[in-house]
This record gives sequence, structure tokens and C-alpha cells, in this order.
Amino acid sequence: MATTLLIVLLVIACVALAFFILIQNPKGGGLATGGASSNMFGVQRTGDVLEKGTWVLLALIVVFSLAITAMSKNSTTTGTGSKIDSHINKTAAPSPIGGGLPAKSAAPAAAPADSTKK
Repeated sequence: MATTLLIVLLVIACVALAFFILIQNPKGGGLATGGASSNMFGVQRTGDVLEKGTWVLLALIVVFSLAITAMSKNSTTTGTGSKIDSHINKTAAPSPIGGGLPAKSAAPAAAPADSTKK
């Protein structure tokens, strides 16, 4: 349940980060750019807000990713791993010598008599 919540928060943070990056102007203008070159009626520090928001969202993504990783490692060590993990562990177990096949007898099996010859 908590892992699902963290995954949802991670997706929201990723979408918000993409939005913050896309609205930034590569020259530093961002949302403060208008038709005129002066910022007489515009917001003066929009670039700073977008830059700080980008760094905060990046930090949140790192924290959420680490938390999800830590929670998933804890769940596999407590024995509540997935069916795929248990199947991989079963197939990765070393097989006994001979591959677990029944032992062959030393004497070859008798060939059936050929009744078509005269």
C-alpha cells in the first residue's frame, strides 16, 4: 500500500518536473517573457522560482526512488517476494550430479528378436 502511494507521488513529481523544465526559457526568461523587452508589468523573479522548483522536484524524485527501492528490498527479505522471484530461485538452484535423472543400468537392454528373418 505504501509502495503504491510512493509510486504515485513519484509519477506526479516526474510530470511536474517535466512541466517546470518545459516552461523555462533557455535564455533565462521563462514565464517572465512578454511582448515587450522590459519587465515593467511582469514578474521579476519567475526564473528563480522555476529553477528552485526544478531542484526541489529533482530532490523529491531521488528521495521517492530511494524509498521505493528500500521498501522493495525489505519486502523480499521478509519472504513476501513475488512469484517470479521464487521461480527464479527454484530454477537457479544447482542440480545434483547427473541432473537428477535415474541411474542407468550397466547391462544394455536385450534387443527384441527379429521375427521377419527365415
